[in-house]
Amino acid sequence: MVAWIVALIAVTVATWSTARMYQARRDAYGASARAELIERQARAAEARTTALTEEIRQLARKRIPAAATALSHRTAPVPGLREAAGIEGDAAHLLTEAVQAVRTAVLEERGRVDAAARSAMRGTSAKIQSLLNQSQHLLQELQHEYDDPRILQLDFRNELALRRTQATAVLCDAWPGLARQNSSLVEVVLGAQSRVAGYERIKVANHLRQERLALVARAAEPLAIALAELLANATAYSHPDTEVPVTVQQSAGRGALILVDDAGIGMDDDALKRARALLAGPSEVLLTELGDPPQTGFAVVGRLIARYGFSCHIESSPYGGMRTMLRIPAHLLTVMDDDRTLSVLAPKPVQARGDGAAAGPAPGAPAAPLASPAPATPPLATALPTPSEPAGPAGSAAPVPAGPGPVPEPGPVPEPGPGPASTAEEAPPAAGLPTRRRRSPRTASPEASTARQQAPEEPPLLRTPEQAGAAWAALQEGTLSGRRAPERPAPPASPSDDQGDDET
Repeated sequence: MVAWIVALIAVTVATWSTARMYQARRDAYGASARAELIERQARAAEARTTALTEEIRQLARKRIPAAATALSHRTAPVPGLREAAGIEGDAAHLLTEAVQAVRTAVLEERGRVDAAARSAMRGTSAKIQSLLNQSQHLLQELQHEYDDPRILQLDFRNELALRRTQATAVLCDAWPGLARQNSSLVEVVLGAQSRVAGYERIKVANHLRQERLALVARAAEPLAIALAELLANATAYSHPDTEVPVTVQQSAGRGALILVDDAGIGMDDDALKRARALLAGPSEVLLTELGDPPQTGFAVVGRLIARYGFSCHIESSPYGGMRTMLRIPAHLLTVMDDDRTLSVLAPKPVQARGDGAAAGPAPGAPAAPLASPAPATPPLATALPTPSEPAGPAGSAAPVPAGPGPVPEPGPVPEPGPGPASTAEEAPPAAGLPTRRRRSPRTASPEASTARQQAPEEPPLLRTPEQAGAAWAALQEGTLSGRRAPERPAPPASPSDDQGDDET
């Protein structure tokens, strides 16, 4: 009995010891598993911390600068998350929000800086424009007092500086600065041509159906500014020996169209896309987006387009360069009154010249003499004399009228005598030399007067703007050569290509 009790106690003790050992082993295994789990979690947390640190470093060093650069350069890439799988959703979302917040802050700051720069440039441009206008008035007074061609060159360079200043003011949302009445469309084109360096290369062709087609007062100066920028761009990016054709015509929708072609270097796809975006008239153009040095030509045209309602398109030109088409809507056009005279330098419509040539002489009228082609530079003798000019010496050549009609044949040269009735024998004039004409009007016979009244008046032959300009240049040169002192040397003419207007 006692043995049985001892055996039972021994079994009980052994069972308890085995249970204790098993529990100890389980506790040890659980502790080891928990320690391994804690270590694994620690390593994962450390990896996440390291990845987040690297993302923050990339955000500060790469993503934010790239996002700021992309605001000016649309094609610049902006990198994303470095390790998207190692970043939790909330952290990745916060990092993306940080980039957007930086982009918004940069845009707002750029807007404030650009507005401040526009305000400063607008005020400065207004002061410079006022000073240039005063200089222009002084130069005009000097032109009436002195016959120095350098004053004309200085006045032209003053006009170039005035155009640049005016374009800068328009780019800064300023008023164009000049108010006009209704102006002829062709005269506005000529005015824009006179503001451009290399204006002699620009050839204007008038294809208007209405010769007196004009622009309303509020659109005349803006159109002149925009067209001057397009002409300056065409002359700056084409060879100096090539011409820049300008065509003015009426479109089918009762509007008008001005075509500017050049044989320049053309534009690549990116530059053409950028130019079309500027010419579309965007609501805002930042000064920092115009390059260094800034190219403001298309931006100025775009600002005027957005403000006054005309449109512009640019494409490749058949001349090899670019073609810009400036379209003027019908509500900006009008017709000038008949009491206002057009400029003599304005080219006549091509259709009007063709109709006049096709009409031919009237029946019974004498045949008109054939007009010889005018020389490129007319001689000094083609200047028209004024009534106040005294008669020159007997050996001097009298000026011949510059009209397109036939030159009057030289008459007899009277010699001084004791009375007005004294005459001289007619001597044959030298070949090719003009002779002096009598100052007293000749009395025509009644038969000649009646025949002259009955004969239909022949239409005067039209002169091209180049011939008219050359005649006026010859008149001025003749006046200068007559008034210049013998010992005073002629001022050297500055080169035509050094006019301070390279590109826009």
